[in-house]
Amino acid sequence: MTFLDLSQLVLVAAALAFAWSIGAHYTGACMGMAYGSGGIGRRRALLAMALLTVAGATLASGRVLGNIGLNLIGASDLTVPAAATVIVAAFALTTVYNYLKLPTSTIQIFVFSLVGVALGAQLPVRWSNLEGLVLLWAAAPLAAVVVGYGLARLLRPGPPPSAEPSSHERWVPLLVLMAFAASFAMGANDVANATAVFVSTRLTDVVVAGAIGGIALAVGVLTWGDRLLTTVAFDIVRTDEGMAVAAQSAQASVILASVLLAGAFTSMNQALIGGMAGAGLARGKRTIHWPVLRGILAGWAVGPVSGLALGFAGVELMVRLGL
Repeated sequence: MTFLDLSQLVLVAAALAFAWSIGAHYTGACMGMAYGSGGIGRRRALLAMALLTVAGATLASGRVLGNIGLNLIGASDLTVPAAATVIVAAFALTTVYNYLKLPTSTIQIFVFSLVGVALGAQLPVRWSNLEGLVLLWAAAPLAAVVVGYGLARLLRPGPPPSAEPSSHERWVPLLVLMAFAASFAMGANDVANATAVFVSTRLTDVVVAGAIGGIALAVGVLTWGDRLLTTVAFDIVRTDEGMAVAAQSAQASVILASVLLAGAFTSMNQALIGGMAGAGLARGKRTIHWPVLRGILAGWAVGPVSGLALGFAGVELMVRLGL
């Protein structure tokens, strides 16, 4: 075993910090509706999400880690300082957007930070693989809209609150179960944002990268996750329990299909909001908070652009520091 040099230590520290930020970022997308329904308490929601995130990252992230770590920028091209620059840029932007409670896509921030560094350092980008990712990012929320719409049509609204039996008893346990599935999917899907660079730079294999990243994701869930626990779930669409189940099921199914079948990652927030939009359309357009949704769409545009710009600028700083 060899000791890590300074640039490798910076890379590892930045990657773990980024994973921590990602874990906090997605608490609302995974557990917000289950918590808001009263089906699970705040502490139990965060603990369950943390444990399932570690499981997903360790057991189901291997294909995504390998694809992202080796197939966007070749492992022989990405140096450790360049990889550290990617992660620092992505971590900084994600943390700022977390503070602003803006549910951007950490995946798109990471990928475009990577592209920005590659362009600044004149490294070859595998554009065909990037194009495939972009197509997946476009298709995933549309698929979630379709799934969310279909499920919401099947899951009829329950009786009024004063009636017996309540729809709460019918749907909330299933909603909690779907939130657990989304938490597992998040670990499998998003750990590559932080630790795919371990694979790129040959620091670890995919199993170790998944396990270490999953633990850091879980720490983020537990230490800062409550800040975003309810933002996504309640500011975009007015839901009944059937709609919430439909939306969360759409999210989990789309993400897991992407990870397990395509070996690629896509946005948790976009999949959830697609599912919520589909469920909302099944109930009538008036259920969707369009001004908030438009603001989130603007945030998705800002994320990739800011990642590209900061990654590119980071190369200049790296050169000035002689790295």
